[in-house]
Amino acid sequence: MKIRIGIVGYGNIGRGVEKVIPQNPDTELAAVFVRKNPERTIIKTPGARVYTFNDAKDLTDKIDVIILCCGSATDLPEEGPKYAAMFNTVDSFDTHAVIPQYFEKINKAAANKTAVIAAGWDPGIFSAMKMLSEAILPDGATYSFWGPGVSQGHSNAIRKVAGVKDAVQYTIPSEKAVKEVRSGTNPQLTTRQKHTRECYVVPEENADLAKIENDIKTMPYYFADYDTTVHFITEEELLKNHSKMPHAGLVFRGGNTGENKHMMEFSLKLDSNPEFTACNLVAYARAAARMSKEGNFGAKTVFDVPLSYLSPKDGITLIRELL
Repeated sequence: MKIRIGIVGYGNIGRGVEKVIPQNPDTELAAVFVRKNPERTIIKTPGARVYTFNDAKDLTDKIDVIILCCGSATDLPEEGPKYAAMFNTVDSFDTHAVIPQYFEKINKAAANKTAVIAAGWDPGIFSAMKMLSEAILPDGATYSFWGPGVSQGHSNAIRKVAGVKDAVQYTIPSEKAVKEVRSGTNPQLTTRQKHTRECYVVPEENADLAKIENDIKTMPYYFADYDTTVHFITEEELLKNHSKMPHAGLVFRGGNTGENKHMMEFSLKLDSNPEFTACNLVAYARAAARMSKEGNFGAKTVFDVPLSYLSPKDGITLIRELL
């Protein structure tokens, strides 16, 4: 029997989830939930329907896992606990500094459900790689670099700023910092030394540009700790030059065993950040469904999910083909 998936939010990630579900033969899209005007949302999956957020409570027996495709800045802190109380859920909450608090809120709500949080690629599979590499090389240092590419969470956070009509944010890693890390010297790098942030903002008519720029640059967790540049542009320029969503990233672990040095590196290069994030979410939805059937309830992270639960293949097949 297929895992019936519901999508909450039909933005870039939501559409990505719908796109990749057919690539996973053990899953099917059951429903899409939007905040209002479901009749205006056109989806591509025959047989699936669009509902409002408020309709979800009436469909708990029709959906096995809800994938929450909402923003981390303001939406998931509200929607995450609400849905985790009714459904098994998966999300890509990405505000690293407050993940422990978010975990506790979800864990309290998901008393009889399984809720996998922060299951994108960072946090998510990058987090798993960092844990694995630190376990293997206990004497060393770990580094993460993001970009160059579009950060969905940061772009969404800018769009929440008063006076902003639309925006895209690029994260740019420091080539100098990456080179230092690859050298094996395990340098001490501040947040500001590792990345810069480039913001392309379409303001509302007659908006206070100076205030928008200040609100962005001083935003905690997102921009306050970085050298951030804000460019004000037109809608036409945003559509022409900033409509694609590539991204990339690197995780390093430099360590040593006495006099011998070792370097572990994991990298991603993505044509579509939201579609790759969607791929992660669908895999973790499969895991959430399996864990729920076992009665393994509460909030979970990528550290808690067995690797084999991400795959549609059975254990013997995995051993035969991949071990």
